[in-house]
Amino acid sequence: MQATKSILSQAAAPVAVSLKELKRTRLYSEELGIDLKKGGDEECFKWFLASLLFGGHISETIASKTYRAFERHELLTPDKILQAGWSFLVHPIMWEGGYVRYDGKKSAQILRNCETLIETYGGSLKALRDRSGGPRDLEDRLMAFHGVGQVTTNIFLRELRPYWRFADPEPLPVVRNLARKFDINMDALNRKTLTFARIEAGLIRLRREK
Repeated sequence: MQATKSILSQAAAPVAVSLKELKRTRLYSEELGIDLKKGGDEECFKWFLASLLFGGHISETIASKTYRAFERHELLTPDKILQAGWSFLVHPIMWEGGYVRYDGKKSAQILRNCETLIETYGGSLKALRDRSGGPRDLEDRLMAFHGVGQVTTNIFLRELRPYWRFADPEPLPVVRNLARKFDINMDALNRKTLTFARIEAGLIRLRREK
């Protein structure tokens, strides 16, 4: 099961916001300097790694710091992560990111998923994409990775909506609920656009506002 304390499950009272403001929201990938528009495997894997962190048992702040630790130590490909090994991921990577729990478990998950990616898709998320027969098949392939559920899959795919043909995850219930509070009809919007992804990201961030 996905963590109830993940970035998508922390309850908070929403604050007022306009659709215009939501459309200007920075994507999580953009904040990390990941350019999904490039469409290459390198950027896709960076976002996959970040999604594994954001979808876990930690806060958004720690997830971001941990990704930065991977970046700082130049561990941004499945091969390099496997070469680094479990002990190095636990310390210094997870330690620098601020983990105080689950560091060994998360390290093992990341290593296992790097192995699966290499063994099943030759290390290429684009290969995973190209072998998918539709949106549901794409999501099922992602959820076949160890510890990846609907939340992590949603995190990964929602910012790929404009770039991957079958990337079209159903907006999470919390996103739809907040949209209704602000009189935003998400079904009237084009889900396969960067604007829609920004709206989703903005609504998710609102859950953290006090």
